[in-house]
Amino acid sequence: MPLLLLDLDNTLLDRAGSFRAWAERFLAGVGAPPADLDWLLSIDADGLTDRWDVADAIRDRYALRVPSIDLVEELTDGVDARCRLDPLVACALRIVKDAGWVPVVVSNGSARQHDAKIRRTGLDRYVADWVISEEAGVSKPNPRIFALAAQRARLPLRGAWVIGDGPEADIGGATAAGLPSVWLHRGRTWADDRFAPTRTADGLIAAVATVLAG
Repeated sequence: MPLLLLDLDNTLLDRAGSFRAWAERFLAGVGAPPADLDWLLSIDADGLTDRWDVADAIRDRYALRVPSIDLVEELTDGVDARCRLDPLVACALRIVKDAGWVPVVVSNGSARQHDAKIRRTGLDRYVADWVISEEAGVSKPNPRIFALAAQRARLPLRGAWVIGDGPEADIGGATAAGLPSVWLHRGRTWADDRFAPTRTADGLIAAVATVLAG
């Protein structure tokens, strides 16, 4: 049975939409103008900016008299609480398993946070396992994390595919591991000339269809 190695945020779960929803509510709560949403989305950089740096930027811009740790918790818990598992994504994962593939989540980030998010959204019912960088001690794009995922699933890495939205972490990592990949472009254009995805897709469902047809 081949492995399907899947990114978590903005691949299986809509982190971008969840952050936007949290940001709109938070900014309204501090009396910020609606135009500041673009500023906050830019600071967050699609989740790539460290949460402490985001919290410090918010605290400084609005002169908030709250500890940064409180803002970090508000940001983390507020965004995660808004994450939902799309029923169509759940259906796609069910099709993957019925077709004989073994879906495993491979994600960079906090083990406690991601583990809680996977369980709370019910994603745990649709994947065989998950490997989180903090717990694994290695992060994407290092190909070792994909090898660890294969070990956890007790399956060979050979024949696996990688699906993710991160050019460097997911597609660069897949390339380093010698694995084919599908990049979720999310309206972006591929810009890295060091490597390229095997396929591109506009979302998980299309990516899964590409893998199963390939």
